[in-house]
Amino acid sequence: MMTVHEVSKLSGVSVRTLQYYDKIGLLKPAKYTDANYRLYDEAELQKLQQIMFFKELEFPLKDIQAIVNSADFDRNKALDQQIKLLQLKKEHIENLITVARTMQTIGFKHAKLDFSVFDSSKLDEYSKRAKEQWQQTPQYKEYAKKTKGWTKEHDNLVMENFMKLFVEMGKLKDLDPACDEAQELVQKMKDYITDNLYTCTNDILYSLGKVYDGGGEFTENIDKAGGKGTGTFTYQAIKIYCGKK
Repeated sequence: MMTVHEVSKLSGVSVRTLQYYDKIGLLKPAKYTDANYRLYDEAELQKLQQIMFFKELEFPLKDIQAIVNSADFDRNKALDQQIKLLQLKKEHIENLITVARTMQTIGFKHAKLDFSVFDSSKLDEYSKRAKEQWQQTPQYKEYAKKTKGWTKEHDNLVMENFMKLFVEMGKLKDLDPACDEAQELVQKMKDYITDNLYTCTNDILYSLGKVYDGGGEFTENIDKAGGKGTGTFTYQAIKIYCGKK
């Protein structure tokens, strides 16, 4: 396990950014200590690498979240594209270094005028094609279509209505999570995500359930809406719904 500061040092991503990723549910720690310190394992580091790759392709964070949380996300494909992107960047930078050293050695006055070294079209074209490939996934297309033209106010309204489901779930948290009422609410949550964001499969729902019970600010907000323990109860109800032990 690594602390948030160790992950920050390893990845170059600031502690504040990692905390923000936790807050919005993009990258949750593997666990929290009793003192509420974030701890990350190998799975979270791999996901952080994927997030950083899509940031290189200039995807907005909300789009990255939709992609990496989709059931058919292809990690190997993402890694292959990342390697190719880095190779192109390396080639571009090495060309710039070569020209700069030449100018340093013989002087600007005698250096041959060559602006082709500044041409990043190959890199830009690859980034564009890679981004287009990810935008062709069914989940991304569906998400983009449903959220197109949304205002910040509408974003807030969708989240506000979703949180009302946790309020209802909180009223049931003293019951068995397998009870009909809890299972019906899980179905409503699944339907709400599908209707407003993207098709919520059982695998996606189960992953979200782990986030609801993962601790930190996300769980705190759920527990604030439905009362302490609502996040955990919701996860238990989702596990039963999805047939997980």
